Amino acid sequence: MGDSSFNLPPGFRFYPTDEELLVHFLHRKAALLPYHPDVIPDLDLYPYDPWDLDGKAMSEGKKWYFYSRRTSNRVTESGYWQSMGVEDAIYSSGGKKIGVKKYCAFYIGEPSEGVKTNWIMHEYKVSSSRKKSSNSMIDHSKWVVCRVYEEEEDGGGTELSCLDEVFLSLDDLDEISFPNS
Repeated sequence: MGDSSFNLPPGFRFYPTDEELLVHFLHRKAALLPYHPDVIPDLDLYPYDPWDLDGKAMSEGKKWYFYSRRTSNRVTESGYWQSMGVEDAIYSSGGKKIGVKKYCAFYIGEPSEGVKTNWIMHEYKVSSSRKKSSNSMIDHSKWVVCRVYEEEEDGGGTELSCLDEVFLSLDDLDEISFPNS
């Protein structure tokens, strides 16, 4: 179920903001309301390693999107997802808190002995203030929407422009000894 199986018109890309993921997709899914386009699949994340998501989750570029049930079991075949201890509140354009984005990193190996990889997951959940109203039986706590991607390695530092390299080489002139004229 990769991006090739979804019928977005030519030229359209799936690049939702955090607010759009929460309001237009996750909240509507949990409330059993229609949401269009219906492009994000349900996926039990934890049997799959992140490099196996292609063809199973909605992909746009090098990012994969899917709905999953909330669970504490984050173990896959090759490793596990571990919380990075960072959660960001997500606010609507009107300034109201609508949800939380939790950051997780993928580790290869057994829990507590794994090696961290460049795979990152953003797990979005609707904030508890939206969970239940007096006339609603919606339980948002069961669903999350996830964005998974592999961070690019920075190559050990910032790449210098040609002009920067010229200026840095001028500093070496102090070390050059010129013949006395």
